[in-house]
Amino acid sequence: MLPMTVENQHPATEDQHLRRSLSNRHIQLIAIGGAIGTGLFMGTGKSIHTAGPSIVVAYLVIGVMLFFVMRAMGELLLHNLQWKSFQDFAADLLGPRAGFFLGWTYWLCWVVTGMADVIAITSYWNFWTRDRTWAFILTAATLLLLLALNLLTVRLFGELEFWFALIKIVAILILIAVATVLVITGFTSANGYKASVSNLWSYGGFAPRGWSGFFGGFQISVFAYVGIELVGTTSAETADPPKTIPKAINAVPIRVLVFYVAALLAMMCVTPWNLVQTDSSPFVQMFGLIGFTAAADVMNFVVLTSAASSANSGVYSTSRMLYGLAHKGMASRAFGKLSRHGVPGWGLFCTVILIGSALILAAKGSVIEAFTLVTTVSAVLFIFVWSMILISHIVHVQRNPQAHSESIYPMPGASFMPWVVLAFFVFVIILLTGADDTLQALLVTPIWFILLGIAWAIVRHRSHHDDLETDLPIN
Repeated sequence: MLPMTVENQHPATEDQHLRRSLSNRHIQLIAIGGAIGTGLFMGTGKSIHTAGPSIVVAYLVIGVMLFFVMRAMGELLLHNLQWKSFQDFAADLLGPRAGFFLGWTYWLCWVVTGMADVIAITSYWNFWTRDRTWAFILTAATLLLLLALNLLTVRLFGELEFWFALIKIVAILILIAVATVLVITGFTSANGYKASVSNLWSYGGFAPRGWSGFFGGFQISVFAYVGIELVGTTSAETADPPKTIPKAINAVPIRVLVFYVAALLAMMCVTPWNLVQTDSSPFVQMFGLIGFTAAADVMNFVVLTSAASSANSGVYSTSRMLYGLAHKGMASRAFGKLSRHGVPGWGLFCTVILIGSALILAAKGSVIEAFTLVTTVSAVLFIFVWSMILISHIVHVQRNPQAHSESIYPMPGASFMPWVVLAFFVFVIILLTGADDTLQALLVTPIWFILLGIAWAIVRHRSHHDDLETDLPIN
């Protein structure tokens, strides 16, 4: 592996800098939106069917592990504000090859996740249209709208995510409140099922499918958290990183407890787990089963905006990752150019085209089969990304122990927690071999890393240090 050189850096011009236009409220809501993904709204039907009520324990365990990933990322980003994202610190700490593999893998992560979002959006539109052709047309229109809005300004992206996340937060809080009232009043649905806390163990127990079912629910549970690291790609466009990034990361535990554990427990108290269908959102199903058809329509709108939010995040983050790779000589120079609005337009176009190809996948099979395939691939790729963040932190602490001890935002348990989380990720990968659908997707992912190895052999000689400075005035 050759070291980066600076001889072939390209001259940077001021209008090619990313602009620090995301305010504190944008970052906080982006962080919340990243922690509430399509996997929670769409994928929980299958995970509940697989694990029963015990699925909330899986969400809790994964949430705790990813909190430490976030803390590791936060410490590194605040150690050097010239690092625009985790791809930058991986390239500096682990070498340019690691940065190349991480940057392009994260790009693919969001392309695949965006495909899952497209499949979910199609399902949500179909809830109203009852016609797959119209559902596909409306999904394509949704993607084009997101592209148009992202081509304007990064501040508009921040506003979109702010309101998308706010809708999700309000909806989940209302769902928890409604479920609580139904349980307290002993509401009985038309089909004879009573809302009660006892529903969590009355239908085969808290873990009705045993350990195999409990562990089998981890695949979708992992995918539900993809995007939690999105704050790490907004660093270069964040107005006050030392203030906003720690605040966003520190709130992760309470978000996990409220938006995953509390929401799922509340839902399963009202709707027995064995009535949850796998091919649609259980949040929509809950209101439908208890006869609140109008509320089901409202919740379908919420999960639709949630999927659109996730797709929007994917379009944003992939274009920024391509931008960073281009300025290191690891991607086409076209991806490193900004439009007059200060956004990487070519990266946005490329991403939307690739994400939109999921419509073909959805048209050829069932929604849940296509969703399981792409979410498993996405989960494996994101585990690689999260692992690289942890490995970067391990190397940073070994090389710069004083910097770690003096950090304004040190990772707790830095001497052992990265190893604990890495071991947990290995355990999750092993679990993915337990089912045929997830195993097939798992076997596909090594092909990506083989292709990256070939690509690196081609571009390694022209890779160089980032040719842009990021410590810019706030816009």
